[in-house]
Amino acid sequence: MRRPLCVLILASSPVVCLAEESTTLLEGTTREPRAFGYQVGDIVPRGVTVRVPEGLVLDDASVPQPGARGRAIELRRVTRRDSSQPGGRQHELTLEYQLMRSPPQPRTFELPTLTLRFDGRPRAQDLRIEAWPVTVSPLVPVDVSPRRGLGELQPDTPPLLIDPSATQNRLIAYAAASLLLLAYLGYFYIGLPWWSLAHRPFMQAWRSLRALRPDSAESQWRQAFQQLHEALNRTAGEVVFEHGIDRFVGADGRFEPLRGDLLQFFQLSRRAFFDDDKLATSERGWLIEFSRRCRDAERGAA
Repeated sequence: MRRPLCVLILASSPVVCLAEESTTLLEGTTREPRAFGYQVGDIVPRGVTVRVPEGLVLDDASVPQPGARGRAIELRRVTRRDSSQPGGRQHELTLEYQLMRSPPQPRTFELPTLTLRFDGRPRAQDLRIEAWPVTVSPLVPVDVSPRRGLGELQPDTPPLLIDPSATQNRLIAYAAASLLLLAYLGYFYIGLPWWSLAHRPFMQAWRSLRALRPDSAESQWRQAFQQLHEALNRTAGEVVFEHGIDRFVGADGRFEPLRGDLLQFFQLSRRAFFDDDKLATSERGWLIEFSRRCRDAERGAA
C-alpha cells in the first residue's frame, strides 16, 4: 500500500512564498505491509521513498538504526539506496521489523513513527512517517482440543536413545588391558617369588622329611639323607663334602650358624650309608628339625 507523507517545515518566518515552496517541499511515499495475518517471528518489511529537492541533505542521524531490544516489534535491518534525480536526489529506505511477542489473543501492535530530518537551504525540514498497525495472532488458541498432543498437559517426550556400543567396547578394552597389567604384576611380584620359594632346594627337602614318621623304613631315611645332600649341593653349586663345610659357610653366610649341625649331619649320613647302624628315634627327629633349620636359613629367617 502506498500513501503520501506529510511534511513538517521548520521555518523562522510564518510567511512563505508559495511559488518558492512548490520547488523546495519534500515528496515522499511509503510501501506499507498488510495489517493482519502475522505471528511471532515473522518479518514485516516497510519501504519509504523520499524525493529531495536541491539544497536539502538527509541527516544520517535521523535514519533509524537496528539493534533495539525488549520490544514487541524490533527493527532488525535497514537498507538504504540513494540516487540522483532531476532537480535533486531520491532516497529509498527499506526497514525490516521482526515480531517478538506472541499474544494469547489477536492483538494489534504499531510500527513506530519515524521522523527523517533534512538540513539545507532555504530551511531545515522534517518528514514524518506515521505509525502503521500490525495485527499479530497467537500461535495456538487459548482453548485447544483435548486430543492427544494438544492442551496444557503434554505427554512426556521419550528419551533420546544413544548407541552405547562404542563406549562398551572401549570399557571392555580398558578392562582387558587392566586385567593383563594386573596379571603381569601378580606374576612378577607374587607368582615368581612364591614359585621360587616353593622350589628352593631345602624347602623341597623339608617337605619330604616332614612327612616321615619315626617308624618309617630305613630306606626312606636314607632317601631323606640323599635329598638333604642334593639340596646342599644345589645350594653350593658343587658337591659338598665334610671337609668343605668351612668353605660352604664362608661363601654363604646364611648357614654360618648351622656349621655344627652340618658336621653332625655328615656324621649321621656316614653311619646311615656305611655303618648300617639304625638311627635312634631322637636322631630321626633331629634330622627333621635340621631340615627345617636349613629351610629357614635358606629363606634368610634363621
